[in-house]
Amino acid sequence: MANTMFNRCSLPALLCVDSAIAAEMPLNMTKGVTEISQQVYDLHMTIFYICCGIGLVVFGAMFWSIVHHRKAKGVQPAQFHESTKVELLWTAIPVVILVLMAIPATQTLIAMEDTTKSDVTVLVTGSQWKWHYKYLEYPVEYYSLLATPAKQIQNKLQKNENYLLEVDRPLVIPTGKKVRFLMTSDDVIHSWWVPAFAVKKDANPGFINEAWTQVNEPGTYRGQCAELCGKDHGFMPIVVVAKSPDDFNQWIEAEGARLAKLKAAEQELLSMQMTMAEAMTLGEKVYQGYCAACHQAGGTGLPGVFPALKGSKMATLADQKAAHINIVLNGKAGTAMQAFGKQLSLQEIAAVISYERNAWDNNTGDLVQAADVQAAKNGQKE
Repeated sequence: MANTMFNRCSLPALLCVDSAIAAEMPLNMTKGVTEISQQVYDLHMTIFYICCGIGLVVFGAMFWSIVHHRKAKGVQPAQFHESTKVELLWTAIPVVILVLMAIPATQTLIAMEDTTKSDVTVLVTGSQWKWHYKYLEYPVEYYSLLATPAKQIQNKLQKNENYLLEVDRPLVIPTGKKVRFLMTSDDVIHSWWVPAFAVKKDANPGFINEAWTQVNEPGTYRGQCAELCGKDHGFMPIVVVAKSPDDFNQWIEAEGARLAKLKAAEQELLSMQMTMAEAMTLGEKVYQGYCAACHQAGGTGLPGVFPALKGSKMATLADQKAAHINIVLNGKAGTAMQAFGKQLSLQEIAAVISYERNAWDNNTGDLVQAADVQAAKNGQKE
């Protein structure tokens, strides 16, 4: 019905369209779920109606003049040049219109940029191709990765409703609280965009941008990276879950306990030894989640862009094992190779290195343990 109305409606009728109907038009801006998003929507509709009014007056006058002053009626064209009255008129009217448009636009923009008096602050860091969230008031931080199964992307499974808009760990915020976002990037320019919040802010390496939102109703809201940031730009979704303050506090406590348990477990891992089978199973899982996007599932890489691991000196020579651990831990400056020291546990790093050194016929027999990775970290500190 909305499609039919949009296609058949004339310009005069469009000016009289009820705001509720306008919001349902499939090509129109979404109203969102926050007060700011409502202000943005109202500003959008105000400017839209003003532009429609201008179009109606200008084109109406033009077509009326064409019909009533046509040569067939014997009308003689007026002869005038550089009329001061006309010059003043067509300068003054647009100035007045622009001032009238600037007033609500300025009010909305000021409100959008006011990040003061926030209750929660989240540092949002973009990386190729995932988001990292760190709560500055709480000891909680984690990475959020695409959760759409690879088989759906490869058209081997039917795509679900939230195809490419689902993550393993969503950002969680409390309802009824002002949440401030600090945006930055580890590598290239990204853009954190959640339409329902009317928040779209670039994440630039070396800079901090700010935005904020206040969601009053619990729910799940989805967005995407809105800045072309590389080959997997389309696989960098955003999912935000708004919880009641009580549920949010419970989640924070659970996350804090989980992270503390992980740190304790990591210390225990230093004295544990994985078998090759365990390392290969875990390593393959980590590789597919973090490495395959660049180095490809078969370790062949992309010639001229991402180096192959299959048969490479780094992954096959015994004297390169330390360098292999170092590059996974710290990345490589000037390339797309990220540092995974903060993203993965000691065991996960040890497992993925073991996997890379033994998969795809590399067959080095090297088994890297968590203690080896910890030793490399300690060596860097010394």
